[in-house]
Amino acid sequence: MTAFEDLMAYQRETSALNQIAGRLGWDQETVMPRGAAPQRAEEMAAIEAVLHARRSDPRVAEWLHEARAESEAGKAQLREIQRAYDRAVKVPADLATTIARVTSSAQGTWAQARADENVGAFLPVLEEVVSLKREEGAALAQGGDIYDALVEDYEPYTTGSQIATIFDQMRPRLVALRSAVLDRPEPQSLSGGFDELDQMRLSQKLAIAFGYDLNRGRIDKAVHPFSSGSGSDVRITTRTSKSDPFNCFYSTIHEVGHAAYEQGIDPAFALSPLGRGVSMGVHESQSRIYENQLGRSRAFTGWLYGQMVEVFGDFGIEDADAFYATVNRVHNGYIRTEADEVQYNLHIMLRFDLERALMEGDLQVSDLEAAWNERFLADFGYAVDKPSNGCLQDVHWSVGLFGYFPTYSLGNVYAGCLYEALRNAVPDLDLQLAQGDTSGATDWLRLHVQRHGGLYAPREVITRASGFEPGPEPLMNYLEQKFGEIYGL
Repeated sequence: MTAFEDLMAYQRETSALNQIAGRLGWDQETVMPRGAAPQRAEEMAAIEAVLHARRSDPRVAEWLHEARAESEAGKAQLREIQRAYDRAVKVPADLATTIARVTSSAQGTWAQARADENVGAFLPVLEEVVSLKREEGAALAQGGDIYDALVEDYEPYTTGSQIATIFDQMRPRLVALRSAVLDRPEPQSLSGGFDELDQMRLSQKLAIAFGYDLNRGRIDKAVHPFSSGSGSDVRITTRTSKSDPFNCFYSTIHEVGHAAYEQGIDPAFALSPLGRGVSMGVHESQSRIYENQLGRSRAFTGWLYGQMVEVFGDFGIEDADAFYATVNRVHNGYIRTEADEVQYNLHIMLRFDLERALMEGDLQVSDLEAAWNERFLADFGYAVDKPSNGCLQDVHWSVGLFGYFPTYSLGNVYAGCLYEALRNAVPDLDLQLAQGDTSGATDWLRLHVQRHGGLYAPREVITRASGFEPGPEPLMNYLEQKFGEIYGL
């Protein structure tokens, strides 16, 4: 075998082990008994120790030195393996193992603190997580910016300063649109109860409508919806609320966007560095365009309205037009995952600024709750009422995902670019969506984005698909046009 073949065989085993680690995480979030948490932390630490040893094995450097590739895919494989190796060797093995152990345990501590509305119970372990991630960031940065080094895990070739510039461009228009919309009469909201088993049945129908292959996936319930896995085993979770079926339906569509990306990658890339989504920003572009530009469109909500009447009977919304306004209602709320399109990115900007300050040492963990509440009041105009609606609402920091939050808004920016190109490429899109047929859109996204996996760098993926360099203008134009029409601005 050549050095390239040896390297790819080794990489395939590493990727398979990483999938096993991901399955342990899925199990922990869905069906693991609560009492198993301490043992699971040890299991996660053990497998991370094995993975870190493989990622930083000196043989990888030798193979990379000797390996040659002629094809575009082969060169991309070497590029991504080299990037991962360069990062792995900078992080001490005992630090990687400790982070895996502590974050696995911290997740359970966070969940209990959130349920108990007890920030104080979570802060000590969060302090430990922050300290460990700062240490990891410093090791990766080698004297550079710690936060930039952590962002690289989720959005390669992007810096915190670049993200801040994009957010600075978006913020004034978002704030102005939010102010204008909230000055107008609010559309009718849902009321009454919606059977949770019926919600799950309809959510499965929605998943299938958006192209989710249940032969290679499954739908479960979790406190915080997520997607897990790649290739031939891609699982999603959702959640239900008796009074709010939209939480279930749009969480499902969102996670299907992630899952469809993973299921749509070229099978030739399976269990290789190219066999997964290239970045979380590109991943979020898929989940957000599925959820919002497609799932919350006037055309698709007309179809969904009929489905809900069929399942739940008369639920108090008089027609499809009123339902469209209800689905897209802009309203005050605390929860990021339940935020409307106008306000969602403001939630992300809050988290981005706070976590960046935590990593740079400008904000102490002990001051996080006060900083969150002060910023939320300034941005949204009303006070946080309880910790589960404030700094305890998201799982991300408990599991060490610092640098992850901004990719949600980058995904929205990318989705705006893709949607502009999609509308031009599929002129009868609305007619299809009105029939509950998303295939014109999802096939286009699979062809132009999803099948490439990690073949191209994140911004290159979006540029190739949309035909222009990504920026916030298409997203902002879409939001202003859509909500201007709904609210008569």
